[in-house]
Amino acid sequence: MNEQQAHIALSLCDGFGPRGYAELLPALGSARAIVEADRSTLRAAGLSATLVDSLKTVDDRAIDAVLRWGDGDDRHLLTPADDDYPALLHDLPDAPFLLYLRGDPLVLRTPQIAIIGSRNPTSGGLDNAEQFARHLAAGGLTVTSGLALGVDSAAHAGALAVRGRTLAVTGTGPDRIYPASNRQLAAKILEEGGAIVTEFPPGTPARPGHFPRRNRLISGLSAGTLVVEAGIRSGSLITARLALEQGREVFAIPGSIHNPLARGCHALIRDGAAKLVETAGDIMDELPALLGLALAEDIDDSDTRAQDSSAAGLDPEHAMVLEALGHDPVPMDILLQRTGLTAAELSSILLILELQGRVTSMPGGRYARVWHEGLK
Repeated sequence: MNEQQAHIALSLCDGFGPRGYAELLPALGSARAIVEADRSTLRAAGLSATLVDSLKTVDDRAIDAVLRWGDGDDRHLLTPADDDYPALLHDLPDAPFLLYLRGDPLVLRTPQIAIIGSRNPTSGGLDNAEQFARHLAAGGLTVTSGLALGVDSAAHAGALAVRGRTLAVTGTGPDRIYPASNRQLAAKILEEGGAIVTEFPPGTPARPGHFPRRNRLISGLSAGTLVVEAGIRSGSLITARLALEQGREVFAIPGSIHNPLARGCHALIRDGAAKLVETAGDIMDELPALLGLALAEDIDDSDTRAQDSSAAGLDPEHAMVLEALGHDPVPMDILLQRTGLTAAELSSILLILELQGRVTSMPGGRYARVWHEGLK
């Protein structure tokens, strides 16, 4: 058994993770030595009897199946000894001992910014994620996220829209896309020269315990993490905390005090854990010093400022309604007071603005303005 096969065997061992590998490696010297050690040696090194049994029963056919997977086009198996293994991961106490990658492995070695947030963001949150991703990708950064619904998907799409690089870190095997509705997005990432990476072997389904492990890689691969929208108990806050523990920068976009998905960002800013950002330039000003790189300087931030738009060119009454909406969701009765319109007139205008994508209806009979670059 060679070192690569040994790393695969460890990856296939149920219950054996990066921390176990990090603890055993100094004592035994290599992945092969760990796999080939006798039971008494492994028990003496601290492995439970159950884990030793699992390691000793890894099927050679399963190892061969992984090797066959790695022989496919644009498929790669990366150990810490490989040149394409990302340098930023080497310093993590729980660095993965094997990465499964689809796409261009060079993407792992590019300067990265993580963009994360709610799976159920507001329309403004989606727009902010996409626009920030567009401008950060255009500035030379690889946009890294988790291929989840919501903010993650918008971030990947924003980078792709400017033909920038984007990396998806997944909590499943490399042969599975979760959620399945993002298969087309995953295919587009690969078509455009990006990559999909995971530490889970082929065939691994999505499981709740996999996503915290995925999140530490999202932050660990990136020089900085941008939180777009997050509730106070959001998993994105866990990722942000992981980024801080890993010595990375954390950025957060502020929002309305009435938006529950802004509270996580506000908490990070209030606690001094994240830097408040309003434009992509705010992030680009910070990262070059961290990366030691000269990233693109001439970035037009006019359309990445969070929740910045204009009603220019609209019918005066339509523009008045947009102005009356302000920055927070507003109930119908308050809009009637602010505009002086009749209920029929206001309902008609709101319907038109909603069809144009300028307004969205919300639970409780409230309406909110959609802040979007193209609606100026």
